[in-house]
Amino acid sequence: MQGISSLQDMDNEQTFDAIINLTGEPIADRRWGNLQKQRILDSRVNTTNALVDYMKAATTKPKVFISASAIGYYGVGTTDEAIDEMGLSDDSFSSELCKIWEATATQAESLGVRTCLLRTGIVLGKGGALSKMVPPFKLGLGGQIGTGSQWMSWIHINDLVGIILHCIETDELKGPVNGTAPNPVTNKVFTESLGKVLKRPTLLPMPSRVVRLLMGQMGEELLLSGKKIVPVKVLGTGYIFQYEILKDALEDLA
Repeated sequence: MQGISSLQDMDNEQTFDAIINLTGEPIADRRWGNLQKQRILDSRVNTTNALVDYMKAATTKPKVFISASAIGYYGVGTTDEAIDEMGLSDDSFSSELCKIWEATATQAESLGVRTCLLRTGIVLGKGGALSKMVPPFKLGLGGQIGTGSQWMSWIHINDLVGIILHCIETDELKGPVNGTAPNPVTNKVFTESLGKVLKRPTLLPMPSRVVRLLMGQMGEELLLSGKKIVPVKVLGTGYIFQYEILKDALEDLA
């Protein structure tokens, strides 16, 4: 079918096996003022609510609803403990955002629609986060951020697509699903790995105080914090990763 600009253009008689919701204002494009925080929240919740309303009206419900979330659900701070889908949230903006977003999506369960909450990590692809990292590294300006001890739970774009397909095909999957590779690394290791792949030095760290000064709360939560998130549910249901090791993913993309 052709693309549409509004769910109001949809016919309630149309049938879908799956609905995949990946919409949302980019979380790291602008410093987080109150207006930007509200924009980030509204862009996720309003669209998700609209999809739930569509499913309520649909004559035939989809079999599965996959709604994006993020590992920001698990909150700020650093820890070397591996965290699976049973990990706890906190009161940070990233975590509160994900909790509200997920609660909105979970309304589909009352309609009899199996719902997966896809908590994605740092997605490595030709665009996105990696495209912002590579240019300074190529200029020899790369370096660890802060102490470098914060974890970076990454995933190759091909595996993220693979996990989405796995969620569609695996009836026992529901609720939170971590969309991360099984081998997260610290920021220090990530920095060194990217430098080696690009054959560039990584000698210019960005001190924590500079991150806080330039980016405020956004920098604190997205760059200086990071937990060791692991994809227990998809591994337990037989998903086989194409890219388990960071070096392999970076060599494919950088």
